Amino acid sequence: MADLPDWLKGAENDPTQTSLFGTDPRNLSRTYDPQTSHEAAHSIDTTGLEQLVYETIHEFGPQGTISDEVREALAHMNLSYSSVTARYAALKEKGLIELSGSRRPGKSGRGQNVMVATRWESRHEEG
Repeated sequence: MADLPDWLKGAENDPTQTSLFGTDPRNLSRTYDPQTSHEAAHSIDTTGLEQLVYETIHEFGPQGTISDEVREALAHMNLSYSSVTARYAALKEKGLIELSGSRRPGKSGRGQNVMVATRWESRHEEG
């Protein structure tokens, strides 16, 4: 895993972290995966990463964002592709982000799903 800033490491021991974020490491690897996969799953601070990705998506507001834009906004942190993109499923499952139903072209020219923080999605539907 890339070198993470200290504030992203060990957040599970920080009592100020909200329980909205974080995924049980046992859900990050399959029982038949090699031991190194289980060790890697336990070394990832999903709490900090999920919160960081959520806050980044939220900052784009009600118009939402695509994966390329999220990764570009976090480029200064030197996070791996999978450290960022793997958080989308957990955030969606927890109801913190939703797909807007629209797509925008990414850097490759192919369409990418637009993600919206549910707070913005709810406001958009009401107004």
